[in-house]
Amino acid sequence: MTRLPAPERGDEVTWVRSHLGDLAAEPAEQIVASPAFRGGQSAADQALAAFDVSGYSRDRNEVWPVGRRGASRLSPYIRHNLLALRRVWDHVAAGPSRDVSRFRDELLWQEYARHVYARLGHRTAAPLRHLPPQRPPTTATSPWDRSMACVDLAVGELERDGWLVNQTRMWLASQWTVRAGWDWGAGEIAFFAHLLDGSRAANRLGWQWTVGAGTGRPYGFSRHQVRRRAPGLCDRCELRAACPIEGWPDDEPGPAVHPDTRLRADADPEATAGPSAARGHREPSVVWLTAESLGADDPASRTHPDLPVVFVFDEQLLARLRLSGKRLVFLTQTLAELAESRSLEVHRGDPVSVLGPRDAAVTFAPVPGFVRRATLLRPAELHPYPWLVRPRDAPLTSFSAWRRAMGV
Repeated sequence: MTRLPAPERGDEVTWVRSHLGDLAAEPAEQIVASPAFRGGQSAADQALAAFDVSGYSRDRNEVWPVGRRGASRLSPYIRHNLLALRRVWDHVAAGPSRDVSRFRDELLWQEYARHVYARLGHRTAAPLRHLPPQRPPTTATSPWDRSMACVDLAVGELERDGWLVNQTRMWLASQWTVRAGWDWGAGEIAFFAHLLDGSRAANRLGWQWTVGAGTGRPYGFSRHQVRRRAPGLCDRCELRAACPIEGWPDDEPGPAVHPDTRLRADADPEATAGPSAARGHREPSVVWLTAESLGADDPASRTHPDLPVVFVFDEQLLARLRLSGKRLVFLTQTLAELAESRSLEVHRGDPVSVLGPRDAAVTFAPVPGFVRRATLLRPAELHPYPWLVRPRDAPLTSFSAWRRAMGV
């Protein structure tokens, strides 16, 4: 394990190239920051302050021209709890009722995804309720044919910015599996490598639902959606006279699979949700920050404002994931800003080895990796995760069933 110098603002790309470049998807010298998003609490706060929910229900799915889009662009900050869901929920309270309701539906979907992942863990990598449509995979080198203007636009934004509107996420996921016949799990990994808001919770569940593995009803990407959500884009396409998605795909829903019994009931909701109040065994000497809770309102960090903060880039995990360098830069921008107000230690290695000898306060994270490491580390103090709706023994068989059972 290696202790690294704390990053400085303005030097984050160089820092990542020097200290993490061998763990990224691209060669170190090609690592750049996302031109569309900057990491850090101040960037998150500014993005939230600038967001007006008015018109959201009408414009959230618009794709092109970019000026027509009504998406909030808050998801990279929500993913790392730089913006907790409750804070975002409250921010839009005074907006038009239809827009507030639609936007809050999306926040609840994020929460639902977190509940599913917290309960099922890595089981979410398998189809939840149905196999996706089965068709022979195309022999092309990629399922994303970039001679299609719609696909080229979306893939370009994914690779350059690390972010997509929800509509183009559905386009690319459907093109990957429903149209091209490629394995949806590999597509989810391709998204995860690039998306600044990439999480195993929301990303996997989004793919499950789009390709029909969650509902049995795959989303049928066709020219109709492109003309509706990106008017004029087809006119620029070299395939406009022979569009490969002119008609609706003819795939039937895939066969049902035996669902995980935990979708219906949770034998230990307290373990799934984590503690409802801070609990400690020893006096902490440091605060351990994870990628699941990097914001100024992180409960452990807020409780101990004078303690040093420790963040560990998990070397083994990153070597396996091979994330885009822009994701690593986004995290580093967040740490660089934090280092201006807190004593920060940054390490590269195994979190258990780094933190094992130390008494750490940490906020619970509803992901399998944290639970496994926390079991080994036995943190000195464990703080509650900032749920929007705390998990309980409710069915997760569908979003609507979960909402009814949770009363939200």
